[in-house]
Formats: sequence, structure tokens, C-alpha cells
Amino acid sequence: MDDELVSPTAPTGTPPASANPCDWNTALASPVPEPSGPDAGSLGGPTDTTAPGESFPGRPGRASTDGRPAWRDPAHLPGVQRARTGVFGEKLQALEDAARTVRAVMDSLDVNALSDAEVVALTQMVERTGRPVDAARVSTATVVGYRSRSGLGRDSMAWRLGATHSNDLLIRLTGASVPEMKRRVLLGEKVAPRVLGGAVLEPVFPFVAAALAAGELGIDAAENIVTGLSDYKVHGRFDADQADVDAGEAGLVESATGSVFGRTAGPADTTTDTGTDRDTNTDADTGTDRGSNAGGVCSGPVARLGDSAGFTFPADRIRDMTLTWQAALNPDGAAPTEAVLEAKSTLSFGRLTRGLHPLRGGVTPELKGIIHTLFDSFQSARTAPAFPSAEEQQRIEAGELVPGEILDERTGGEKRADILRGILVQVAQDPRTPTMGGMPPTVMVHVSATDLLAGIGVGWIDGIDGPISMTTINQMIDNGGFRPIFFGGTGAVLALGNKARCFTPMQRKAITARDGGCIIPGCTCPPQWTEVHHVIPWQHGGPTNVTNGVLLCWRHHHGITNTDGWKIRMVLGMPEVKAPHWIDPTDTWRKPPQHRAHNPTTRQPPHTE
Repeated sequence: MDDELVSPTAPTGTPPASANPCDWNTALASPVPEPSGPDAGSLGGPTDTTAPGESFPGRPGRASTDGRPAWRDPAHLPGVQRARTGVFGEKLQALEDAARTVRAVMDSLDVNALSDAEVVALTQMVERTGRPVDAARVSTATVVGYRSRSGLGRDSMAWRLGATHSNDLLIRLTGASVPEMKRRVLLGEKVAPRVLGGAVLEPVFPFVAAALAAGELGIDAAENIVTGLSDYKVHGRFDADQADVDAGEAGLVESATGSVFGRTAGPADTTTDTGTDRDTNTDADTGTDRGSNAGGVCSGPVARLGDSAGFTFPADRIRDMTLTWQAALNPDGAAPTEAVLEAKSTLSFGRLTRGLHPLRGGVTPELKGIIHTLFDSFQSARTAPAFPSAEEQQRIEAGELVPGEILDERTGGEKRADILRGILVQVAQDPRTPTMGGMPPTVMVHVSATDLLAGIGVGWIDGIDGPISMTTINQMIDNGGFRPIFFGGTGAVLALGNKARCFTPMQRKAITARDGGCIIPGCTCPPQWTEVHHVIPWQHGGPTNVTNGVLLCWRHHHGITNTDGWKIRMVLGMPEVKAPHWIDPTDTWRKPPQHRAHNPTTRQPPHTE
């Protein structure tokens, strides 16, 4: 029994043995493995097989029903061992020496002790050093994936090595993740040579391929270019002039690398040179001939032609620049006539993870503009600098106003989430909102009365997987009240109690007229987005009336505690607040800003003295 991995010997350019040999987009110009008998690719005897799903590098598999050979560490295979000798072995050794040199250099450096200039220089050099390795990772993963495609059956490299599929083989060989392998193969299929009718064609993205091979283009930037222009290439979703697409690809590569990549002179190119003297057109750094058919168009391979006179941009900026090229290549793409191609906004929720349901989907540019404008409108009041007026300065000196801006520690994402919450709550409370079963949209939370009175446990929302904390439950009851349901010993419902601990609409109007919005100084949350808070908690006997209710935004309502944070009390029917000690070291009780109707300066009729 031959216990070796058979090495492919077919020359580059041999048409792939697949069901669709004309699939130019995926048929890579790489050698096709040639089986030499039923046991040529086997790594063991008939009983040395692996069970489906086994993915333990270096460990032999168990018996399987499809006769697939058992997985063995490729380093122990005689064929791989022989590959480490001779000329190819010398090249592998050179790579090992290069890796050893990099490790030695990094071991000799104390990165934390380097100066700023040294860290900058090292960062750039490390990136330049790693780019050829990244390009090699893409090319090797692509070839392995191509030779392991399922269409080859038992001639697949993955099958012969005991792996279940191409990604299984790749993660065994590299120790990387499946998403990373898919990422490399997806990019590699666009920058590897292709085969069509027995002829080897250049990659789908020749400029990206040349820049990757030259070690000047990073993987992130290459992916952004390929992703942005794929729909405009031949057989793409949109029709576009391929000369313009090539120009866009070359321009994006130039912007990402700072180098000009272009066509060199090909064998079929004609020249207008009659023997007279003319300037040579050769790159000074590489000696590459830039093309000798003066005034013509070169048809040779893409190569580096020289330095760019423009700026170099990072990968994220390159992704934005592809959008500009998309609009230029196919203006109709912004308003497609076919409904199937029209961009549609979508939104869905993922499974509960670490207490959060992730949002998934996408929005059209129009909808993003609307959302972005809303966010900016509500955030601008919080981000704009403010200085105390003469009246505010007097109140600060009198100890009636907290000096300085109140620090908002929320991130931009947290602020946007709170803004979205306020918008949705306002829509849910609007009387024009459609009802469900005759009732307005109402979040139903179920909690045990015993847990509620004890302040422990969790509650559950109908249709939602994750529980909610007792703090959130108390906050919701504080604002919206609750309705008790009485059960018998068998679990049957005995009675439905009246809604309790809920501020009436008239009480809320009265509190809004007094407070005008969230009473925490510096908070600009509008009154329609606020919640009514029991100053003396309802579970501690606090009444549900105007003299025990104040307006708070959701964030400050959620953060009110008995031990730290903001404190609130009522004095003669008016609220007073005390800031945390780190905001106001004097721990002074202060009156919050009232509704503007109570401000003497705003009660004057216009155009009066």
C-alpha cells in the first residue's frame, strides 16, 4: 500500500477536471492532482480511516463508512518529508530562516522602551514585512481549496488526506479559523490566474494581484477593492465599460499603495520606433519595461511602473472610495430598474448574547440620512460647548447651581441607543399608533409578587428570550404601574386586580408643567421622552401623586440608586437634587431648572421692556 501523498505533476495551465471547465471565475490555473491507481492517494490501509467530523490536527481518526483515509500529521508523510529536500527544500529552509531572523530581531527589541520615532519606524517595517507573507497565505489557501473542491470526489486533496472538506483541511494545516480560511480563498479566487479552454488567463483583478505579489497592498485594502468592484467586472450584476473598471481598479490600487501599477509591453504590441533616439520607459527601481509602443496601449502583464504623485490612503478610506467608483461605473446602479437589484432596508434581531440582542441588517443611504440627522439633532445639544451666563454665574456663586458641564460618560453608540429608545417610546405612546387587540403597544412583564416585594429575582417579557433585572422592573413600574393577577393553588387565574402605582395622564401633565423635562442638571432630554419617577419608592410606601413624582430621562432613571449617584428629595412640593460627590464635592442640595414658563425672563411678552 502506497503510504505517500501523490504530488501533482500536471503543468500550470492544465484545464481543471471539473463539471464546469468554462467557469472562468473559479477555475484557477493550478496543477490538477493525478491519481495513479485506487491506492495512490491513500495514507493508510483499508481500516485506517477517519470518522466524519473528526478535526484534531495530528491525531489519527476513527473508522468511517465512506472509506476516507485517516488523518495524519502531514509532516510525518514521506511525500512531505521528501518535499523538504532538494531545491524546493532549500526554498522552504529560506522561509524558515527568514522567520527565525524576524523572531531574533523582535526578541532583541524592547518595544516599550523605544522612542516615538523608533516605534513609528518599526510599525511601518513590520507591516511591510508581513504583507508578502499575507499574500502567500492567500495564494496557498486558494490552491489548497481548489485542489480540495468537492467536485473531485476521492481525487480531492482533502479526501486523500482524511479531511472532510477543503475548509477542514485548511484549518488542520494552518490552525486558523474557518472564517479566516474562507476570507483568504474568496480573495484568492479573484487574484489567482484563471483557465478557459486550456488557456491561462490573468486574474480577475490583475492590478490587485500585482500589488499583492509586490508586497505593497495589504489584505484589507485588497478585499475592499475586490468587494467594491466585483459587480462591475465581466459577468457581474451590472454592465460597465471594462476599460473604466480597469481604470478604477488601477486608481484604487494606486491610492492604497502609493505606487503606479500598469500594463507593460506584450509580445503582440507594435512599436512606432524607427531607430531614432527616444526616452527609455523603464522603472528606475525594478528595471521593469513600462512599454515600448509609444502612443499605443500595452497589453502585457501588470507590473509596478513607479511612484505615485498622489496621497496614500488607509484601507477604510479605500472602501469609501470604491463607492465613488461604483457611481461612476454604473450611474443606473443608484436607481436600478429591476426590483430584484434594488437595495432594500432590512432589520432583524440576533440571539441573546451576553445580555444583548444584536441588531442585524442594513439601511439604504436615504434611511441612514434620516437616522443620522435625528441622532445629530439630539446629540448636538449635548456636545456643543456651553458657558455660564451672568445669572447662572450668580447661582453658582450662591451654591444653587452645579458649576461646569456634567460629564456624560456614555459612548456615542450608547447615546444613539438612548435616542432611539426615546423615539420608539414616543411612537408607542402616540394615540395614532396602531393597536394590537384593541390595546396600544404595551410591553408585558411578568414577575412573581414575592420577588417583587423582596426586590430579588428577575422578570420575563412575552416573546423575549432573556430575563430583565429587578432594577429595570421597578423602573418600569415606577413609570407605568402594574396590574396584579391572582392565581389559585392549581395555577388558575382567580382575579385580575386594578392597575396600581401608575401616574395618571393628568398627573403627568402637572409634573411636566412643573419640571419641563429631566430634572438632572445638564440633561436636555425633552419632556415627552421622560419617565415619571417615584421620589419615595412605591415599594417603600411612596404615594403616586404629583408631590412624589419627578421627570427623569431613561438613563438617569435607570441609574438612580439609594447608595450612590444622583439623589432626589421633595421640599414643599418642589424637587431638589444632589449630585454625586465626584461632581459636586460640596454635597449641596440644589433646585433643578424649572419649566421655562416659571422663568421671569421668559414670561415677558415679546417686544416689551
